[in-house]
Amino acid sequence: QVQLVESGGGSVQPGGSLRLSCAASGIIYRSNTMGWYRQAPGKQRELVAGITSGGSTNYADSVKGRFTISRDKNTVYLQMNSLKPEDTAIYYCNLRQIMSADSWGQGTQVTVSS
Repeated sequence: QVQLVESGGGSVQPGGSLRLSCAASGIIYRSNTMGWYRQAPGKQRELVAGITSGGSTNYADSVKGRFTISRDKNTVYLQMNSLKPEDTAIYYCNLRQIMSADSWGQGTQVTVSS
């Protein structure tokens, strides 16, 4: 069983920055992928960025050049710069590994508004 604890959400003006963190604990295999998803009101949950245990990353086109995902062992970070109102959503941390169902954090609200 895996637990994911997120922190770092909040409110910021357009153009501002926020940094999200997610610490994973429990049964975690050496090979895994951690990532951030988001869900805005009335929309489906979408992948924002992911990073493998080997350090390979991928990003949604909408955040490329503005967001950076990184990890330190079983903690994953999302540095969000140049935030836009359309980035407003609940952000969820995710851990994916073999022989296990996906694990999700509780979600953290990010609001970008002037």
